[in-house]
Amino acid sequence: MLTRLAYRSFQSLLVTFCLLITVFATDLRAQDDLRAMVDALGEGSFAKTVEQVEALARTGDPKIVPALEALAAGDLYQRNSDKQVFLTRTAGGTLTLVDPLTGEEVGTEAASALTKIRVNNSLRRAVRTALGGLTLMSPDAGVRLQAAQTMLRSPSADALEQVETALAAETNANVKPVLERARAAALLVSDRPDDEKKAAVAVIGNAGGQDALSLLSAALASADDNLRPDIEAAISSIKERQALWSVGQNVWYGLSLGSVLLLAAIGLAITFGVMGIINMAHGEMVMLGAYTTFVVQEVIRTSFPGLFDWSLAIALPLAFLVTGAVGLAIERGVIRFLYGRPLETLLATWGISLILQQAVRSIFGPTNREVGNPSWMSGAFELGGLTVTWNRLWIIVFALAVFTALLFLLKKTPMGLQMRAVTQNRRMASSMGIRTPWVDALTFALGSGIAGIAGVALSQIDNVSPNLGQGYIIDSFMVVVFGGVGNLWGTLVGAFTLGILNKFLEPYAGAVLGKILVLVLIILFIQKRPRGLFALKGRAVEA
Repeated sequence: MLTRLAYRSFQSLLVTFCLLITVFATDLRAQDDLRAMVDALGEGSFAKTVEQVEALARTGDPKIVPALEALAAGDLYQRNSDKQVFLTRTAGGTLTLVDPLTGEEVGTEAASALTKIRVNNSLRRAVRTALGGLTLMSPDAGVRLQAAQTMLRSPSADALEQVETALAAETNANVKPVLERARAAALLVSDRPDDEKKAAVAVIGNAGGQDALSLLSAALASADDNLRPDIEAAISSIKERQALWSVGQNVWYGLSLGSVLLLAAIGLAITFGVMGIINMAHGEMVMLGAYTTFVVQEVIRTSFPGLFDWSLAIALPLAFLVTGAVGLAIERGVIRFLYGRPLETLLATWGISLILQQAVRSIFGPTNREVGNPSWMSGAFELGGLTVTWNRLWIIVFALAVFTALLFLLKKTPMGLQMRAVTQNRRMASSMGIRTPWVDALTFALGSGIAGIAGVALSQIDNVSPNLGQGYIIDSFMVVVFGGVGNLWGTLVGAFTLGILNKFLEPYAGAVLGKILVLVLIILFIQKRPRGLFALKGRAVEA
């Protein structure tokens, strides 16, 4: 009994050993075959190499990914002596050879003993397609999504089976729709029946967008008469939807521009309304706020890199204080001596703007300075057919928050009450005991401080340079005059109206001519309503 049991155990062990040997030998043969296919990348013409890349992709073996990535980057070399292919790393005056399949270092060679495998654009496209197919089955959903997007951009009939296999196994809600579109794109360039291709056209047409339009336009060029009507109908449908989304995109761009104009003009509206001052240095307050942000980020980068995402929150109060202090100094040092003399005030503030620009050039240099976006303001997202960037969205939210805070200040605080009183009737306010000179000084400081925090926001979407403010001063005056001097609601409506109007005119008239047309329209409007959209009684009107 024991002998029979021992015999059976010996038989089981022998069978297991034979199976292991068979598997190991098969793996070795597959490794040798794969190695031979990789070595073949260094032989023949570009067309031959493309065929070899496609053959490697059909194996579905992820081990070849490093070799293909190195090939696309131009970092794959062939040894002259035995025509073997290696990855390389620089080590002094020689190159360290790395096995393209195992990643192990296998020796060193002089650079003269190796020949770089040349690549061209068609070969790079073939490699991208192959890599996309090989990474479709990755356990990482992000890698699979990127691979599906690659397959969608570069559809290939050879990769169709891989895409279908990946689609059948895919469970991620973000990856699966992209794989469905990638399968449809591959179907259009395959020899599958027309019924399947018509279904693919419907999938791509329903997806919409510029990528879908490009895919269908390319398919239309080689489509037969049976498929052509479906493709033409899908293209027409996409173009109609794009026209509608284009209107929405222009409105979004207009709101984005309007929020920028609102931030730049809202401080000017207060000083212009209360004091009647034409402040040509207002743009430089915006510029000082942007440079304050730059300084804050430089300090954080060098000393507290972990706080970079908080850089704007730190810069906002500092920019308000810096520009507010500069504005207070300008009002107390220059402007208070020029009340009632608008031409002299305009020339004085213009001279101050030149001084501030030159001071910034002397301190920071004339070139643009880098101000980075925090992580929460970086990137974009799709909303239907709209592309919405996070930095623009947050600037719109910020502009409305500043507007709301300023409205609260003017309506609900003693300072705001005094400012409104001085705006409506300066002499009566003075006779009631309001210290109008200090109201003027604090109003000018407040307007300058708001311009400074506008500069913090603008630093995220514009170049930070000594000329930053010059691009917004004229538009700010147009917003104030159009909306109504000293009226915050007029500034809000005027900013968004002019922003949207600009963006609708630009595609037809260009940026420069569009601004000229807006200026002409404002001049015509002022002829009919000299006090703007929302008229407010003030000192200038009484005079």
